[in-house]
Amino acid sequence: MKVGLIKKIDSLLGSAITKILFPPYAKLQSNLNSLLFIRPGGIGDAVLLVTTIIALKQKYPETIITVLAENRNASVFRLCPHVDQVLRYDNPKEFVSAVRGKYDVIIDTEQWYRLSAVVARIAKSSISIGYATNERKKMFTHNVQYFHEDSEVDSFYNLLEPLGIREYINIKPPFLVVPDEAREKANSLLGLISDKPFVAIFAGASIPEKHWEVKKFAKLAMEINRAGYQLVVIGSEKERAAGEEIVRGLNCYNLAGKTSLVETAAIIEKSSLLVSGDSGVLHIAAGLGKPTVSLFGPSNIKKWAPKGERHIVISSTLPCSPCSKFGCTPKCLINAKCMQDISVDEVAEAVIRLMVIDVERCGCS
Repeated sequence: MKVGLIKKIDSLLGSAITKILFPPYAKLQSNLNSLLFIRPGGIGDAVLLVTTIIALKQKYPETIITVLAENRNASVFRLCPHVDQVLRYDNPKEFVSAVRGKYDVIIDTEQWYRLSAVVARIAKSSISIGYATNERKKMFTHNVQYFHEDSEVDSFYNLLEPLGIREYINIKPPFLVVPDEAREKANSLLGLISDKPFVAIFAGASIPEKHWEVKKFAKLAMEINRAGYQLVVIGSEKERAAGEEIVRGLNCYNLAGKTSLVETAAIIEKSSLLVSGDSGVLHIAAGLGKPTVSLFGPSNIKKWAPKGERHIVISSTLPCSPCSKFGCTPKCLINAKCMQDISVDEVAEAVIRLMVIDVERCGCS
């Protein structure tokens, strides 16, 4: 199902249904044998949820964890061995299976839209937890406040507070685990550079407002290559044409459209660092413990950007940036100037600085 259609259905039906349904009643709970995480949305949110899943599993190692995701983000949970089952919102059979299941706890991790809260209400559970961001709060036995000043990782951790979990939050990357078969595919695609330092570039964006021009990525690739480093363009079929433009005239690899999401993670794991806008791919790199250079315009850096000295964030200083809220970005009337103001030179300087550090650290040549 298309993302826009899901949001339209939510706006038309979600609010009405939450008004009709009665609030649930919490039941006494002594065990936590089965738990459902509801995680609709994109790849990035799914990645950022993984540390919360790990924290819960540390506290309750015997708990069977099911995730209700979407087609577009379900593969992320293949990178988290702690997830026992993944069902999909937009697969009718799997959706019905999720709703008909019985759980000790349901945690709805959606931040704003209401239909996921309705699912949490109608599925059978003793406890349901979710964000009290609008009328969706009626659908849960336990409400959690949501703050735009918090990083999204911390926002997800807050959902565990009703279960008495706060002491397991110091989970450091790498926390994603790439399957062996994906690593084998990556080695095969990378060929001779499989064991050499290289920069991974992701030129995609979920919305036009987050897009950095392909011609700038192409100039960046030339600068990286001129500095003596190999590079590999990654992404889906949507980024294939952009990848061809980026590597044109260079002895570099365009693997966009040639890998699944999990195989893309394997490519990133082999790389020295990733260059990307605010994207799910960026969060995969951070979750694998790889250095990143990220380009931010409409997104809130404090909330969404990777943190630490191995992550360089380059952003605009426009007063209207950031403008995204609850996953929604208003249509830009100045052609995403916040992204276009980012220069090739400042990105190239950041990439080369991190590459020098990485090469010195691992002793590569």
